[in-house]
Amino acid sequence: MQKIQEFWVQGYRSDRFAFYLEIVSFVFTVGASMYLALNALSPDMRYVYPGFLVGATAGAIAYYRRGLIWPLLLTSYFVIINIAGFGVAMTWW
Repeated sequence: MQKIQEFWVQGYRSDRFAFYLEIVSFVFTVGASMYLALNALSPDMRYVYPGFLVGATAGAIAYYRRGLIWPLLLTSYFVIINIAGFGVAMTWW
């Protein structure tokens, strides 16, 4: 249990702003995922994409600050694809 606590504290101390961005990323991504799962038969993607977009954007910024290249590349892709998906859901393109 002590190692888990130290892991969280070290993450907080190393970059507090990134830590809070990671919390935002977690909350919005879990929220969008939960909405999608609970409405899987007919989800309104106009609600799903913004949640994932906020989560991916916050994560990408946090990973950039921490110098984590692979998570940054993955979440940057998610940012782009969620913008594209949201445009489709809104019938903008």
